[in-house]
Amino acid sequence: MEMQHKELVTSILELMSKKDYFTKLKLDANNNSLSVPIKLSSYYELNLMVSSLLKTSISLLKNDISSEISIDLIILLEIALQLLPEDEMELLDKIREIDKR
Repeated sequence: MEMQHKELVTSILELMSKKDYFTKLKLDANNNSLSVPIKLSSYYELNLMVSSLLKTSISLLKNDISSEISIDLIILLEIALQLLPEDEMELLDKIREIDKR
């Protein structure tokens, strides 16, 4: 039994070493968390994505939602929050201040 277990583990390790698996998540060394890159063509596309997530969440909130959908809704809102471009918004505020002068 133990020999079969060792053979199975060896087979799995060999399989994993032949190709790069587990490539979707990227390690963020600063805070020891993982991130998933999202390819976008523009800030406009980013805005559409965040808007869609928020609209879907609002739509779900307007209806009676089950606890299962509630968890999905929380995940959608967390994604939308992470996608908001905070640094870029700060820059836009500074540009707006220059324009007021």
